[in-house]
Amino acid sequence: MSPRWAPNPGICRGCSVVCTLHVHLVFTPKYRRGPFTDKILRRCEEVMRDVCTDFGAELREFNGERDHVHLLVHYPPKVAIPRLVGSFMGVSARRLRQEFPCHIRKYVWGEHFWSPSYITASCGGAPLAGIKEHIENQKRPG
Repeated sequence: MSPRWAPNPGICRGCSVVCTLHVHLVFTPKYRRGPFTDKILRRCEEVMRDVCTDFGAELREFNGERDHVHLLVHYPPKVAIPRLVGSFMGVSARRLRQEFPCHIRKYVWGEHFWSPSYITASCGGAPLAGIKEHIENQKRPG
């Protein structure tokens, strides 16, 4: 490793890439009827952390309210966000239904726990205005 690169666990390094990727995800349960309690949110966070580990990612932050959850995930470039989201939804739905069947059944009907819609936003690093300015100020050859 080059001496100018100080070790930083927040930056992924491969043979041809240096990156730090974060995504903010928001999921809602089907019909947004509010099945989450503190106990269920704590278990949901544990499940989401396990899914991250399987993908080589890290759950940096997790929280939620009665009717939705927020995740901040640091992930390697090989991870496709839709696959990660599919695993988050599939594994957590299965585990929460198994572990809290009576409670979940009161709020969600049918086979689906999560709404198929979700929010994903890339985040982290410099503000967009700063990046735009940096690109504009490059010394382009004449």
